[in-house]
Amino acid sequence: MKNFMGKDGFTWFVGVVEDRADPKKLGRLKVRCLGYHAKELNKLPTADLPWAHVMNPITSATVSGVGNTPLGAVEGTWVIGFFIDGPDAQQPMIMGTLPGVPKDLPVKDAVAGFQDYINANYPKYKESDVNRLARNDSDSPHSTLTLRKADRDLAVGTAQIDGVFSGVAQIPQDLDSITGAGTGRPVFGTWDEPETEYDATYPRNHVMETEGGHLKEYDDTPGKERIHERHASGSGYEIFSDGTKITRVKQDNYNIISNDEYCHIQGNSRETIDKGVRIRVNAQGQSGNNYNVEVGQGSNVNIEVNGGNINLTTLGSGQDAGDININAARDLKIQVGRNMTTDVIETITETSKTKTQSTQNTHQQNAATHDINGNSVDIDAGRIDLN
Repeated sequence: MKNFMGKDGFTWFVGVVEDRADPKKLGRLKVRCLGYHAKELNKLPTADLPWAHVMNPITSATVSGVGNTPLGAVEGTWVIGFFIDGPDAQQPMIMGTLPGVPKDLPVKDAVAGFQDYINANYPKYKESDVNRLARNDSDSPHSTLTLRKADRDLAVGTAQIDGVFSGVAQIPQDLDSITGAGTGRPVFGTWDEPETEYDATYPRNHVMETEGGHLKEYDDTPGKERIHERHASGSGYEIFSDGTKITRVKQDNYNIISNDEYCHIQGNSRETIDKGVRIRVNAQGQSGNNYNVEVGQGSNVNIEVNGGNINLTTLGSGQDAGDININAARDLKIQVGRNMTTDVIETITETSKTKTQSTQNTHQQNAATHDINGNSVDIDAGRIDLN
């Protein structure tokens, strides 16, 4: 059977993509094929080249939007394919792209094809078309390596309060030198963002980078196995060979969870916030949605404010007003550096076995009626004024 695809032999080609603005948005490309199309644009303009379909892998469904979009080649990409219609060479099919080492860079508004003469964007270098991160050549490092090193967070301070004694926060000496046993990671003081473990060995690092600068790495270099995904803005994450993960967000970060969240940190947690924090609990005002903090036996809850106030307030009125409850299983110690003022609208009730009050200077109590009841009342003073 003649004049049927596959029956007239296999006619293949190599060519260069000159246009990818497919009006039908099927991923088709206009390719100038070596040996089939004239080099001179005045003899065969790009507009007169046939649209070439692109072959997707069997792992992509390529139907109704399911699978990988057949996009990726740019103007200047070398491709290989075949003609469905054989020697007639009017129905090209692209099977894949061909990396190489360009001898020349494109010339904008040139008179000859086989190049990106419209934009002159690609190729950018006279070097291997394989991504620089995959090659890891010392004379042509990838720009993201420099950017990642410049972005590293260094000397990030952590909370250094370590306890309270007699009402005064205690700060241990030489906190910056205290590290976890054998870990090299600081317990207090400061910490540094780990430097990337990137040290790829060709051909172990599998890289995908878009023309906009977004990239992914799946690095199988022995001892340096990594996963790295990065947005062109610099946001992204990297997973090291030991499982350590570094995440960086260059602008705002939103985390929306439609139901519950569970987080289990099996070690210590250190959080440094350069500005303020606002936490809102029970936004819908439903009973029982409490803010609970539980600390296991042998450890403390320590709160320190440097030069500011600690404010506790309950809102509401009448029966809806809230209480502040303090329950100390042993002692309650309050140390005040200057004055102490207690303003109670109604009644103060104190119950204890023994009460001792000591005032260095004057002890003054004012009341419309002052009742003192007891089996025995002892008043010892150099001078007592009763009015």
